[in-house]
Amino acid sequence: MKKIFKELVSDANEINEQTFVGVVAFFAMVFILIVDVVTGIWGKELVIKQFIFDGFMIITLGAFGITTAGRIMSSKKDNKEEASEEVID
Repeated sequence: MKKIFKELVSDANEINEQTFVGVVAFFAMVFILIVDVVTGIWGKELVIKQFIFDGFMIITLGAFGITTAGRIMSSKKDNKEEASEEVID
C-alpha cells in the first residue's frame, strides 16, 4: 500500500490519477449503496445526505469523463499525425 501511494504522488508515475480518483469514488458509491440495502433489510434507515452521494457521483463521472476525453483527443492527434506522414511519403 505504501508503494502504491508513493508512486501515486510521484511526478514520474504510470498511474492515471483521474482514473484512480474515479475508481475510489465509484467504490465509495457502491459501498454506500450496499450498506443502504443491508440496513434496509434490517429495517433501519441509513441517513445519507443527498449532496454527499451526488458529490461521489459527480467525481466519478467527471474523472472518467476527463480520462475518456483525453483518450479521444490523443487518438485524433495520432490520426492527424499519421495522415500527414502519408501525405509526405
